[in-house]
Amino acid sequence: MSATHASAAASSTLNPLAGDAPASVLRMEGIGKRFGAFQALNDVSLELFSCEVHCLLGENGAGKSTLCNVLFGVHQPDAGAMWLDGVPYRPLSPRDALEHGIAMVHQHFSLVEDVSVLDNLLLGQTRGWLNRKREAERVRALVAGLGLALDPDVRVADLSVGEKQRVEIVKCLIREPRLLVLDEPTAVLLPAEIDALLDTCARVVARGCAVVLVTHKLAEIRRIANRATVLQSGRVVARSSTPSDDVDALVRAMIHRPGSVDSEGVTESAGQNNSATPVAASPYGRPLADEALQIDGVTVRDADGVTRLQSCTLVVNRGEIVGIAGVEGNGQSELGLVLAGMLAPSEGRFFVQGTDCTRAAPQTLTKAGVGIVPEDRHALGCVPDMSLTENLFLNRLDDYARHGMMRRRAMRRDARALMQRFDVRAASPEVAFRGLSGGNQQKAVLARELTLDGLAVLVAAQPTRGLDVGAVAAVYDHIRAARDAGVGVLLISSELDELMAVADRVLVMYRGRIMGTCVPDKSQLTLQRERIGAWMAGHTA
Repeated sequence: MSATHASAAASSTLNPLAGDAPASVLRMEGIGKRFGAFQALNDVSLELFSCEVHCLLGENGAGKSTLCNVLFGVHQPDAGAMWLDGVPYRPLSPRDALEHGIAMVHQHFSLVEDVSVLDNLLLGQTRGWLNRKREAERVRALVAGLGLALDPDVRVADLSVGEKQRVEIVKCLIREPRLLVLDEPTAVLLPAEIDALLDTCARVVARGCAVVLVTHKLAEIRRIANRATVLQSGRVVARSSTPSDDVDALVRAMIHRPGSVDSEGVTESAGQNNSATPVAASPYGRPLADEALQIDGVTVRDADGVTRLQSCTLVVNRGEIVGIAGVEGNGQSELGLVLAGMLAPSEGRFFVQGTDCTRAAPQTLTKAGVGIVPEDRHALGCVPDMSLTENLFLNRLDDYARHGMMRRRAMRRDARALMQRFDVRAASPEVAFRGLSGGNQQKAVLARELTLDGLAVLVAAQPTRGLDVGAVAAVYDHIRAARDAGVGVLLISSELDELMAVADRVLVMYRGRIMGTCVPDKSQLTLQRERIGAWMAGHTA
């Protein structure tokens, strides 16, 4: 599919199926959706077939989630029509969609925190007397089949972000839907868990189900997509019925600039640094003055006395990116919270540029030059009801205060500059932060932390979660630029390929302990991935 052909393909697939093609399950024609003055969807048509995985691509804010929410009955379309098995279909609510055999895994969690995993899975699915033992066995069997680690008796509030995502996935699959909508379900899963989920998708479609998969991961498109559709600013700009062959052109259609994909699935953008650029390994064993961050024997025990982080010791030097890999729920979240000043360690200390900051408050850490990009941007990284401008300057509002008044005009001016620099897309700097797409929220948090005055250390947890291909490349360009300016970066990510492409060193955590470390080497990536996988599973060899 050429770049020009991709743009011209808005009205028809490149290679329409013929003959004994799968049956059409759902058809959308001319769908439009407006939120006030914002046109989120404009004349979108889409057809989903049984026994197929249809990947939905597009930059953040392109309309992917809105389209899925129209399909699932969360939003009502302003224009167009839908047919399910040839019968007019207009769901008035998610319950209506579920009754028609359509289930959806949302980008953001919809769980009840104070009850167990099992209770969350069974909400709305059982009537009359509940046999908890039998239902728990059914859940365990399903989870085992998916290859996901999930205890049905654990309280949801005690789970990590990644574990909560697993609950959402299982909650959807337990209904055995005929049309399954997955809005970036693999964003917080490890490679092995992603493989298990994609295998599950393959089994689901083999039984006749249709699957819509919203993803930014090119490897997933190559592996499982039967068809793909690209959205740009609420419109269809490209389609393909051979997406594994058309990945390069699909990416170009999505980001509207020349791009190519290397063997690790990393997009390269013209005129920018990218993950294909050789990264020189940082020197180690340098003088103490070169240490941006030193973590010395930090241990965290929870309220029940369970050790979540065990004797964590590491150094991040100035001008170095240190990556933390591992299955989520193995101490990474606790480490991030300790360094953000939101969790006091049970033992140990950490130092920022030689200053003990072990029990410093978040505001003190900010003044010490520590930037924090938390894994849960909604709970910890922003104030959703405040404006984009206010969120961009949460850590330096004093800079805009004069005689007890805020210099709003100056704030808006500087906010526009940051929006342009970090490609934060919004109608204006004054829009409510909660109204931004997830990817734009993440870019705004990153913009705020990377422009902190005197930035010495950046602790970034899952900084590319929910971002499209182009935005991922831009985020790492900014992180590399910070590294090159002398900032020490601790990068916590479940995206192993990204860590191997961007980090100077990669450390692996398992059950709160550091199992091993390696310096990424492109000539030995296969061997290193195998070794890291063993560490993730708790093997020391």
